[in-house]
Amino acid sequence: MATTVAHPGNPARPAPVLPGRRFDHVFFSSMALLMLATVFIGFAPTYYLAGVFHAPLPSLTIHLHGAAFSAWILLLVTQTSLVSAGRVDIHRRLGIAGFLLACLMVMLGVLAATDALVRGAGPVGRDAQFFYIIPLTDVLVFGTLILFAFRFRSNPAMHKRLILVATIALTIAAVARWHIVHHNILTAALLSNIFLLFMVVYDLWSTHKIHRATLWAGAFLIFVQQVRIPIGKTAAWHQFASWIQTLAR
Repeated sequence: MATTVAHPGNPARPAPVLPGRRFDHVFFSSMALLMLATVFIGFAPTYYLAGVFHAPLPSLTIHLHGAAFSAWILLLVTQTSLVSAGRVDIHRRLGIAGFLLACLMVMLGVLAATDALVRGAGPVGRDAQFFYIIPLTDVLVFGTLILFAFRFRSNPAMHKRLILVATIALTIAAVARWHIVHHNILTAALLSNIFLLFMVVYDLWSTHKIHRATLWAGAFLIFVQQVRIPIGKTAAWHQFASWIQTLAR
């Protein structure tokens, strides 16, 4: 039997819903759990298994950043679970807190990146001034997509896809810390974007087309990841990073 929903303009005319859409709750809940596992594996040695706030992190800013990031991932799991359980009312109330948390994460992300720049921290073989562009652009993608997700919160299909792609932009930091990646920026981005591939495959299976939110949000993420490498190697970027470095000291 075909599943139907009422047509917005005429309740008497039901609009068909593709059978695959019935698995939305399973797919998005599973994606949230996979992201949770990805983040835990990446940060377990230096943060979660090291005692969280007792972990030997270099500054209070990094501690706060880690706590906010962890809260966001846990909130993502909670929100997808609430929708799966049919508690959309609680989901919507928590959504306001989630938006405020996302705003806090953007601020803490910039502060944490600047803190690392001042300390000269970064992957082996990469100077801190070049590496500064990586977390900044991750925060840029996250913040931009969260704003659009909040704008389209009345459109569930678009909203949840924008939230997932925004979170994918942050998982690169966790994947980069996997032993098999060894802080290789390009490899970490490639592996984290497997989540995006999952979304594309699910869209094609469930609706027979790539959802526009998956398409343009994913394209935006990949575009930023590609252009930041050559930009980060320019003299202009190094001058900017040096100016920030001097200003923040």
